[in-house]
Amino acid sequence: MKSRLAEVAQKVGVSEATVSRVLNGRPGVSEGTRNAVLAALDVLGYERPSQLRGERARLIGLVLPELQNPIFPAVAEVVGGALAQRGFTPVLCTRTAGGLSEADYVNMLLDQQVSGVVFAGGHFAEADAPHEHYARLRDRGIPVVLFNAAVDHLGFPQVSTDDTVAVEQAFAHLAALGHERIGMIVGPEDHIPSQRKLASFAAQCERAGREVRPDQIAHALFALEGGHAAASRMLRAGVTGIICGSDPLALGAIRAARRAGLSVPGDVSVVGFDDSAFMNCTEPPLTTVRQPIEALGRAAVALLVNQIEGATVAAEELLFEPELVVRGSTGPARG
Repeated sequence: MKSRLAEVAQKVGVSEATVSRVLNGRPGVSEGTRNAVLAALDVLGYERPSQLRGERARLIGLVLPELQNPIFPAVAEVVGGALAQRGFTPVLCTRTAGGLSEADYVNMLLDQQVSGVVFAGGHFAEADAPHEHYARLRDRGIPVVLFNAAVDHLGFPQVSTDDTVAVEQAFAHLAALGHERIGMIVGPEDHIPSQRKLASFAAQCERAGREVRPDQIAHALFALEGGHAAASRMLRAGVTGIICGSDPLALGAIRAARRAGLSVPGDVSVVGFDDSAFMNCTEPPLTTVRQPIEALGRAAVALLVNQIEGATVAAEELLFEPELVVRGSTGPARG
């Protein structure tokens, strides 16, 4: 007990006597300090005293698929900062190969009595993935917000970048540069944002009076290697402009062009999606469609906190406008 008091006190920056007063329900402790001590108990994995177990912790689960793609650390930074400003402590949960699954993290977060959960890039966006753990959260009345497009039946509020507009911007840019053979690389076939991007791409081709050939569309894993493999096939088919569903896919497409002896943007133009960190430092600097991560993250936190405070929040999707950022990876089509 003595070591537990000391560890919690050090975590919060208060005396052991203050921690003891909180644990024993004694007066003389401010509400902010009391909440901080309870949050520290949860973060450190200590069980709350029985008289305090009915109170939900001021912890928020932030569940991400990975941290290698730089867009997800950016999401974590914005959401975590906005939560801290509201007096909540984010608990970062990242899926890794051979590690905890998304469902495992949900069980852990429920055990920790979290106040809510934000999911970004999770199974909610994959039609063929398991979704039972979302139903468990809904049945327990845990506030949840989803970051970007989701399958239809989950019943949670969402904040999303408008995938339709993103592809419209990228396609119009390449078409204005004279590219007629434009290809699209997106994620797996059951990925909802990718489905939306492909639908927009088909609509843009139809509007321009262009046929969409199978070799102009590719599904790939969201990784540099996936972009490389997909772009290699497109380049052999004569595509001169490639729109990608993420920045790592776009970097893979640029690598594929160079391996094929082609220059970017001299022979091939490439557009990414996200505008994640350091995309202005690549060679060439990447033209990409920027997700408004700051606005999305703050809106997600506002929707979550409103639910926590008892407000009625509709299970609707808020769409945010992306922005085309033109850099050095796109140029006029040859000939």
